[in-house]
Amino acid sequence: MIYRKTYTMPLPKSAELVEQDGKHIARWRQRNGRLRTEEVIVDRAGKLRVRGRSKIYMARYRDGHGHVVEESTGCRDAVAARAVLHDLERKAERVRAGLMSHSEGEAAEHADRPLSYHMDAYEAHLRAKGCDRRRISMVRRRLERIADGCGFSRINRMSAERVERWFLEQAETGMAAATRNSYRESIIGFGNWCRRTHRLTQNPFADLPRADQNADRRHQRRALSEEELLRLLKVARLRPLAEYGRETIQRDDIAGGSSNRSTWKREPLGYKDIDTAVARAKTVLNDNPALIEELEHRGLERYLIYKTLALTGLRKGELASITVGQFERDATGYYLILFAKDEKNRRGSTIPVRADLASELREWIAIRLVQLQFKARQDGLAIPISVPSNETLLCVPTGLTRIFNRDLAAADIPKRDARNRVVDVHALRVTFGTHLCAAGVPLRTAQAAMRHSKPELTANIYTDPQLIDIAGAIDALPALSPPQDVAVASNGQPRPIRATS
Repeated sequence: MIYRKTYTMPLPKSAELVEQDGKHIARWRQRNGRLRTEEVIVDRAGKLRVRGRSKIYMARYRDGHGHVVEESTGCRDAVAARAVLHDLERKAERVRAGLMSHSEGEAAEHADRPLSYHMDAYEAHLRAKGCDRRRISMVRRRLERIADGCGFSRINRMSAERVERWFLEQAETGMAAATRNSYRESIIGFGNWCRRTHRLTQNPFADLPRADQNADRRHQRRALSEEELLRLLKVARLRPLAEYGRETIQRDDIAGGSSNRSTWKREPLGYKDIDTAVARAKTVLNDNPALIEELEHRGLERYLIYKTLALTGLRKGELASITVGQFERDATGYYLILFAKDEKNRRGSTIPVRADLASELREWIAIRLVQLQFKARQDGLAIPISVPSNETLLCVPTGLTRIFNRDLAAADIPKRDARNRVVDVHALRVTFGTHLCAAGVPLRTAQAAMRHSKPELTANIYTDPQLIDIAGAIDALPALSPPQDVAVASNGQPRPIRATS
């Protein structure tokens, strides 16, 4: 059967009450100026309310499992609504007769709903899984862009062929292979969910080919050498204070002989000038020791952020999630606990911490405790005996990328090399993997340290061959000197020895 749902709403203040055919009727003007008339009823509390009916018809029928279900037809016309009901009953009858499987029947029930309805349900599923809200928003945007580009309006009209064609169009307009693969990952995940929830009998995107990122890598990172890494760490620690010790120089791009603030600028910091700039800053800020202490504290934290990223392989977001309570110790040494909800692969890991880094992190926590105790004394609060376990271990700034680029410039490290490979914050993870390989760590161990699912990812993407001693490895091969049954002629060429009887 088809019907329109009834509903009640408060009586509008501007409504006029009249009696018609023995019933109380309310009449009022809507915002669009139209006159609306509805029946008036009295609720249990004795208040007047208006009872109306929805404009959309609902369908009530028995599905293929024999259950009574109610579903919106999406129709305002009764004839069209009956046609929709007839189609729904016909599909249910095919399921009961065995002409269609239950999964096909369930998929048929979802087929006529708009694609946005299923995307809303998928988004709710991702939220229930505990996925990061930014990732959920990104996946939704990708799915909507694919649907718009391919012209998908219904779930049963999705096809891999149209998505492949759309990927080809995007590649021609400049979309990188890595970006196309991220879109592929989102659409395959959506297809798998549709199959599991019986919206589709199979995932149409299961065999969608993956773009070759090695053939089209727009953002190839390189690892830092040991000398570059030491310079970066020194600059990270000193630059916050050194910024106040930069010299003032005259601008040469200003015409005229005027002398005002617009005619001078701060000299850029370089690695050879960093120590001098720090000494000059301490002289300039001699009357403000609190600011000097704050800047040194900021530099120490930035130094620890870079060093932790380079010696643990943590990603920037993963390090930002680590709290003081997740820095622990057992019989083997110190380690960081990375929760599954904060890790990229959502598995959770235990990250070993080298002894020197662990010592510096312990000193950092001790400094934090002194600061908390000092503030508590000033505020007249209870003196803490330890840093709260839920406090962030290292406060990773949101603008770390911009800060990192300035530290690179001050350390005289080029952002891009001659092969157009880039150094960014994530390149510290590449540096971690590369130095593991250069130190002779077996690939399987390096893979575990990098938390990669495949050894190819560790070997090909996160290892910089420029920093690996290939020539030294070749020198380590066997000497392969001529065997004893080969003589050397006077011209230096090997000469086989004739057999004697």
